[in-house]
Amino acid sequence: MTGEKKQKIVDSVPQKGFFGHPKGLFTLFFTEFWERFSYYGMRAILVFYMYYEVSSGGLGLPESTALAIMSIYGSLVYMSGIIGGWLADRVLGTSRALLYGGILIMFGHIALAIPGSITLFFVSMVLIVLGTGLLKPNVSTMVGEIYSEKDQRRDAGFSIFYMGINLGGFLAPLIVGTLGTEVNFHLGFGIAAVGMFCGLMVYIFTRKKNLGLAGNYVGNPLSAEEMKKFTKWMVLAAIVVIVLIAFTIPMGLLTFDTFIGLIGVLGILIPTIYFVVMYRSPKTTTVERSRIIAYIPLFIASVMFWAIQEQGSTILANYADQRTQLQFAGIDISPAWFQSLNPLFIIFLAPAFAWLWVKLGDRQPSVPKKFSLGLLFAGLSFIVILVPGALSGDALVNPLWLVLSYFIVVLGELCLSPVGLSATTKLAPAAFSAQTMSLWFLSNAAAQAINAQIVKFYTDETETLYFGIIGGSALVLSLLLFLLSPVIQKKMQGVK
Repeated sequence: MTGEKKQKIVDSVPQKGFFGHPKGLFTLFFTEFWERFSYYGMRAILVFYMYYEVSSGGLGLPESTALAIMSIYGSLVYMSGIIGGWLADRVLGTSRALLYGGILIMFGHIALAIPGSITLFFVSMVLIVLGTGLLKPNVSTMVGEIYSEKDQRRDAGFSIFYMGINLGGFLAPLIVGTLGTEVNFHLGFGIAAVGMFCGLMVYIFTRKKNLGLAGNYVGNPLSAEEMKKFTKWMVLAAIVVIVLIAFTIPMGLLTFDTFIGLIGVLGILIPTIYFVVMYRSPKTTTVERSRIIAYIPLFIASVMFWAIQEQGSTILANYADQRTQLQFAGIDISPAWFQSLNPLFIIFLAPAFAWLWVKLGDRQPSVPKKFSLGLLFAGLSFIVILVPGALSGDALVNPLWLVLSYFIVVLGELCLSPVGLSATTKLAPAAFSAQTMSLWFLSNAAAQAINAQIVKFYTDETETLYFGIIGGSALVLSLLLFLLSPVIQKKMQGVK
């Protein structure tokens, strides 16, 4: 998208009206709030639904299988963002991609809400994966579109947007988690579907007034001939996938283990290919190529961070259910409630971080240094959680240890995630704006693809070693990134 079109979009959006930010931030804030309510509500009970016995309303899968499925599912959710970003850049535009994604997510939650077989469970997963791929990267891209590149409110705007994400994430485990674990899993999934419906209503009824032209342009549209080829290849690919599945599953070639391995390879291979394609594209300028080089170490740091943070819904969820005292101060605690801690801390701390970055202005740490701080806190969160197990052995641990671990990783998340969203919109090549945002979410996909390979090493006997190795690796990478930050900043070609 040209600079002239970007400015035309900014001019079409009312620039005051939501806490001193563009009015469009209201629409995107509440659309994403309800989408995250539905997603995190579903996620708060999904792993329990998978490994709880059928007599308790679950699917009765082995715990290790449930943990691996959870990681693979999370990886596919973010991996699908590359498809959603491409469709937005070349076919739909971000506005329509967001709308269609929300509809698919809603139907995915409805499928989960219907009691049925494991087949229906996997159908719902496919719908949610595809829908999130269309919605998630494009709503963040639209936040970037409503600000000019030099607008000093930009980072603060992303922090406010990020607070909306986490407000939905905080309420969802308390409401959906309680109903799902205490009453019925399918009732919980039904509430998640209602949440996505509310998000769609907010978006549909306020986008014209608040968002102006944001999301309406197709950044790099397909020509008529390219569209014909795209349609032909999509149909062909669908046929090939169906045929392969039909033959490989009965022959025993496509098993759960081989699928995990395949996703692990794709989690690394796809972003690598994307970096190469964007760097070599004739549509990428010399300045943009330099920024792509600067983006690579930030991407790697993000993978390491999310590999730790995303275990809050797998390893730490299991830790809450199996290793933690669930009675505290006379209160019976649901294991799902711990997943509200991360967004709860963000709700309180995000405004403080947003204020801090604005207050510091040009004196704030550079983007690479903020990333190194994020990794530092992520590593410390795993070092903290290994302590109670090492001290108490097999005894149930005080829930405050888990609270402390979630708190520390949130400090890292606020240094890295909203800053990464903002930096991605500024470092993205013009011809790949939505796809670069998809690439940012691919760092999460890569992290969870890696997690699917390593969760099998977590046992009661290896608990201390597991947390220690992963936490220590993050601390080492944090130091390395801090030392390289001046070089990375220079490659960013003026982006701060």
